[in-house]
Formats: sequence, C-alpha cells, structure tokens
Amino acid sequence: MNRSVLFALLAAALFGASTPFAKLLVGHMPPVLLAGLLYLGSGLGLTLIRLVRDRGWQAPGLSRAEWPWLLGAIFFGGVAGPVALMFGLMTTSGASASLLLNLEAVLTAVIAWVVFKENADKRIVLGMAAIVAGGLVLSWPAQSTRLVDWSGPVLVSLACLCWAIDNNLTRKVSASDALFIASSKGIMAGLANTVLALSLGASLPSVVTTLETMAVGLLGYGFSLVMFVLALRGLGTARTGAYFSTAPFVGALIALVVLGESAGPQFWIAALLMAIGVWLHLTEKHAHEHEHGPLDYEHTRTHGTVRHSHEHFPDVHHRHGH
Repeated sequence: MNRSVLFALLAAALFGASTPFAKLLVGHMPPVLLAGLLYLGSGLGLTLIRLVRDRGWQAPGLSRAEWPWLLGAIFFGGVAGPVALMFGLMTTSGASASLLLNLEAVLTAVIAWVVFKENADKRIVLGMAAIVAGGLVLSWPAQSTRLVDWSGPVLVSLACLCWAIDNNLTRKVSASDALFIASSKGIMAGLANTVLALSLGASLPSVVTTLETMAVGLLGYGFSLVMFVLALRGLGTARTGAYFSTAPFVGALIALVVLGESAGPQFWIAALLMAIGVWLHLTEKHAHEHEHGPLDYEHTRTHGTVRHSHEHFPDVHHRHGH
C-alpha cells in the first residue's frame, strides 16, 4: 500500500473514533469549552512530543508567505469547525453525525478542484455524488419531526465546510513540519475556544473529565492531523479527503456497537450510499503519460525534463496541468 494512503487511513480511523466519544462528553460541559479542551489536549501533547523529538525548541522554518495559510487553517479548522460540530452533536446522534462527516471529503474535493485546480477523475466525482446523496437521506427529517430537527445536521455540515477549507489551506504548508502544524493549530485554537467559553461563564469540569477530553483530543485531533498532513504531501487535497472519508464509518460503528445507539432504515440507506462513494474513491487510480519539467526539491536535488507514464497523485511535486 502507498505510504501516503496508509497515513490517510490512519488519520481517518483516529478522527472517526473521536466523534462518538465527543458525543459522550457533550453533556459534561458547554460545546465551546469541549472544543477548546479537545484542541488543547492535541496541541499540548504534540508540543511535548516535538520538544522531545528535537531535544528542545526548534524554529518551524515556515516562510512569511506560509503563515497566512496556517493561520487561516487554524481559524476554520480549529475554532469554527469544532464549535459547529459540538453544537451539532447536541441534537444529532453520534452515529448520524459520524456519517454526515463524509461531507467533509466532498467539500474538500470541490474546493480543491474549483479553487486550487486539482484534477477530478470520473470515479472521484461519482463517489462524491453518492456521498452527497447519503448525506441528504440522513439529514432529511421524518414526517413526524419538526423543522428544528434540521439544526443538528446543518451544524455538522457547517463543521464539514470549515474543515474542508482548513484542509485546502493546510495543503499549502504541508511540506513543513507536520508536528509543528498540528501542535500550533491545537494550542492556538484550544486557547481561543477555552478562553471564550470561560469568559461566557463556563466552568471547567472535574480533573478526570478534563484529562479524558484532552486525551480524546490528542488522539482524534492531534495524531490524526499529523497523519493527514503527511498524506497531503503524497496524495494532494482531494484524494486525501477521499481516503479520509472512511472516518465516519469508524465513528458510526463505534456508536452502534460500543455505545449501543440504534439506527433505523434511513441510517442504513445513507450508509449504503456513502459506502458506495467511499469504495469508488478507494478504487480510483490516476495514471497517464505526462511530462515533468525540471523539478527542484527542497533538498536541492534537481532533475531535467522527463516524459513518462505512471500512477501518481497531485503531491507536492506533481502539480502539472491535465
């Protein structure tokens, strides 16, 4: 298996598992505080790992032009996205919310194609259509429900949009230190949300609950983001998002099996549609004859013009047109 694909699947598994556990924690504290503690756990844990790895503080090496991309990613992915998700979880089951998170891959790919001009293969587009159909089925309220029941799915979908923007912005700095990117996002976003929650009158939960929340954040947000950044380098944004769309199935499985949530026909129809979409993503291959101009890598190795055919993805060295 391509190493970048493995990174993407690990990122998906970790993040997917975090959603139903975050659902359990929603009742113990306000959503904004929960989002803050999840990211603080991620940021502090990864910073400690980075300090041990580098035997002290080392400059991240980001250029001046890269900082706006990172700060934008922190705002959308670390502040706005988690808050929207936590509010959404208040009126959405853990299993349904997990499946709805498939929309993140769709929106990530659409932004990558439309704004950043990554190529779009037919199987990826068909997979996205199946996932969107599943999301609509899952979000559609039953006849006996009131319109207010839309609020949860809409907020979860808004979180997906925020993370889709975050994914595309993070791609712009993915060649930099993945630990620094993930840890800085965790600390900045965690502090912002925690301070906001406390200023609005929230109080910290017990020490045990706080540590449990931060542990979920370290695994589901911190380590997951490190793996995601590593995958971005080799796969590009749209395809990393496609592999990452396996995350909701991990979360839904945990919610149903471990947490004992129930699921009706609507859930299983949506799951089938989304599974078809993910299968189309995972079986997509992109290969054609193309020409590389001289490639200049960060480590100063330079190659002349080469024309060949091989399976590849729009990684940090393959950004040619099609």
